Amino acid sequence: MIKSIYPVEQELGLRYYASATPGIGGTLRSVPEDFVVDEIPIHQIHGDGDYLICKLTKKNWELHRAVKEISKVLGISHQRIGWGGTKDKRAVTTQWISFYRIEPEQIERINMKDITLDVIGISRTPLSLGDLKGNIFSVNIRDCKTDSLQENVENTIASTRQGIPNYYGIQRFGVIRPVTHLVGIEMLKGNYEEAVKCYAGYACEGEPEETYNARKDYYDTGDVKEALHNLPVHLRYERSMLHHLVNKPDDYKGALMNIPPKLLSMFVSAYQSHLFNLALSMRMKNEIPLTEPVPGDRLLFENGKEDIVTEKNKKIAAVHIKRGKCAIAIYMPGSLDYSQYGPMDRYISELLLKSGITKEGFKTVSEITKSRFNGALRKISVSTDIDYNIVDDMVSLKFPLPPGHYATTVCREFMKADPLKMI
Repeated sequence: MIKSIYPVEQELGLRYYASATPGIGGTLRSVPEDFVVDEIPIHQIHGDGDYLICKLTKKNWELHRAVKEISKVLGISHQRIGWGGTKDKRAVTTQWISFYRIEPEQIERINMKDITLDVIGISRTPLSLGDLKGNIFSVNIRDCKTDSLQENVENTIASTRQGIPNYYGIQRFGVIRPVTHLVGIEMLKGNYEEAVKCYAGYACEGEPEETYNARKDYYDTGDVKEALHNLPVHLRYERSMLHHLVNKPDDYKGALMNIPPKLLSMFVSAYQSHLFNLALSMRMKNEIPLTEPVPGDRLLFENGKEDIVTEKNKKIAAVHIKRGKCAIAIYMPGSLDYSQYGPMDRYISELLLKSGITKEGFKTVSEITKSRFNGALRKISVSTDIDYNIVDDMVSLKFPLPPGHYATTVCREFMKADPLKMI
């Protein structure tokens, strides 16, 4: 285990690597073809029903935008299209999607750049989030350090066999502007003015100069009209909030609700993700193994069952973990009562207290975002079989991951590079 040297990873809680091997450096996603994602579906094809199941292959398309463009071509509401999981934009991705009452002939007439749709069959039920077994990732890391490259790759694979810290990747927070969790904090505190100023005005290095200056001026002065004049037109959500404030000064809650509820919910989820990352890093800092239970640890079983580790059941818990029947998990609090059992629970409780966030805050944002934030468990480590190939200064990795896990979390163990090299 070694510590990350990158400030953005420190801020977002990705503070350690499981492996102590030298980083191979390199760049991920030099071209979209360097990051290939193939979904492992679990949805059933019934042969009859109202839902047409298709395989969607796209390159360099954000999923929601692709779905909306496809719906425009078909002349239907995008709400008639379902999918099991979102996929990376800067990549070549393949996944199943469902269409409500659409004929195969309509799909066959679609002709869109970098999008291919293949009919799979008919189903009685639509695809919905979570309807996938996982994803298989095939990634190329280019321009790697060539000194002892094969040895470094093999040693990294060996040292991560017991588990890789299951961090939420930086893309959860925004790479150029990692502010989503900050907006979430202010929403949970009921400080809507600061949430708006953070989302529209928090300026980060790496943005275009015009955007950086416009954001900074708004954050420093709070001048809505001037910000509306200066912010680039492509920042539609920021400008929508500011338009609202021009017409209804000081209605910051109303301004915030100009953002789609799904995006608002992502701000709150990002804060929960931040808590998870910080608690996981605390465990690693204290050199508590990811796969060896200690009293107070929460256990998440494959069937969804939960349990708490005690001195009495610690040995049997270790056996279950070794056999893959369960894993140590971190609970990310929400609107339900939060009981503290172990050191990670207590640490998160301290963070909540320090930020002034309570379960009532989660209840309030649930009404705004139309999403529930009861609280959720997430495994602290992920294990996967990694195949590799090396050609000159390029390392190719192939590995499966369960839903909701980040391929960049695996890649960073090998690269140990600036996060900007992984976007």
